[in-house]
Amino acid sequence: MNTLIQVRKAYSVFSSPLRQCQSLGALYWCAVMSNETRVVHSDPEILSGTPVFVGTRVPVQSLFDYIEGGDTLDEFLRQFPSVRREQAIAALELARESLLTRARTA
Repeated sequence: MNTLIQVRKAYSVFSSPLRQCQSLGALYWCAVMSNETRVVHSDPEILSGTPVFVGTRVPVQSLFDYIEGGDTLDEFLRQFPSVRREQAIAALELARESLLTRARTA
């Protein structure tokens, strides 16, 4: 399983394990994977800062909308071929980890 971290504005780390991703005023969520894949990126210059999958203009919200609508991950990936399966799975794992962390601290 991938270990997920969230990094904001270059040097501030909000969750562990500690690993930094560099950004230039943008927001990155990173998954520590064998190839150090950046998963989600938010930059004011791309879709007005809407979080998108890195390397695409596909909003991450689209993934959640597809799943909420009853579509499969495979259907989402067919409709958005620029998103890699690893990115989509890492985004779902990040959302899961965030939810579980909040539930534990509540």
